[in-house]
Amino acid sequence: MEYPREEVEAASIRLREAFVEAERRNTWSWIADELYHEDATYYCPYGGAMPVFARNRDEIRATHYGRDMDVGSGWSGWSFPITDIYVSGNNIVTRWVNRGPGKRADGSYYETEGVSFITYGGDGKFSSQYDLFDIGHQMKLCDELKAAGLLDPTLEEQWVKPLKRRIINSLNEGISPGDTDLFKR
Repeated sequence: MEYPREEVEAASIRLREAFVEAERRNTWSWIADELYHEDATYYCPYGGAMPVFARNRDEIRATHYGRDMDVGSGWSGWSFPITDIYVSGNNIVTRWVNRGPGKRADGSYYETEGVSFITYGGDGKFSSQYDLFDIGHQMKLCDELKAAGLLDPTLEEQWVKPLKRRIINSLNEGISPGDTDLFKR
């Protein structure tokens, strides 16, 4: 069933507003209850190193909006603004940034971009979401923040280091010791 464009757009705007409110509250898990159907799904591949697939609202609350977005776990000072929203039928594409604390000397933000592909499912709620962003770029951003003294130690220990280990292990699968010479110039 295709829903009226105004209804889909209104849900999209509520999501943008919920992100701002979550930053203010310093907690994100409530968004799952407010904006996702009970049987909604969520998927983010995290570069293949730590795929998250939530099969219902409880899992979305526990993973994406809990473990991964809970500002209390070291994301303090970060914001995640949705910069653009595109609607086509029941399909929504949002463009957003993971914006770290502080600014660079040139005044630019420490940030990486991402996109979400969301399906609206009626009653003001979403039925699915698929997130994509460049996890390698995100790790480099965290390195830059650490060098500037802006990376929270909890975030580094609980999210950055474990994810880097998973990425390295994933990339090393099937590589023999002599294969490292392939990239020497």
